[in-house]
Amino acid sequence: MKLICNRVYALYNKTTAGLEWAAPASLLLLRLWVAVDFFRAGLVKVADMSSTVTLFQYVYHVPLLSPFVAAYLGTGIELVVPWFIALGLFGRPFAAFLFIYNIIAVISYSALWPHGLWTDFWYGGFTDHKVWALMLLALVLYGPGKLSLDHILKRWVLPHFRCGIEPVSNE
Repeated sequence: MKLICNRVYALYNKTTAGLEWAAPASLLLLRLWVAVDFFRAGLVKVADMSSTVTLFQYVYHVPLLSPFVAAYLGTGIELVVPWFIALGLFGRPFAAFLFIYNIIAVISYSALWPHGLWTDFWYGGFTDHKVWALMLLALVLYGPGKLSLDHILKRWVLPHFRCGIEPVSNE
């Protein structure tokens, strides 16, 4: 029995070790997927800003902001932040920011949840937003991965300038 257990354990370890190479690639794919979707949304908005402002006046109900400010701010966010996500630069903070932005977008556009926010949340409403939220949450929790500018900075650039290294005290 112990021999079988050891063989199963060894096979499991080999299999999971063989899959470790996929983790950075999967995080890169998550980043690119979310970045492309948000960037495309920004391109649609910027293509006709007068229509975008009209949508924010009559359809989207963003709390605390005027429709004009919300339209231009939302468009700017969707055109700039995806680049940081795609490149993995300040990956966790920007993923957290887009996670919250995504929640605000869902709350602001009640047509996404015609049966009620909680009913549609649990029973198939606004699926794209839920998928983006899960991808962004994964990036917040795991970071942008080894295929990111964050990793390059942390691994190669910052140590060169001795950034993030505790000075040795002579006491």
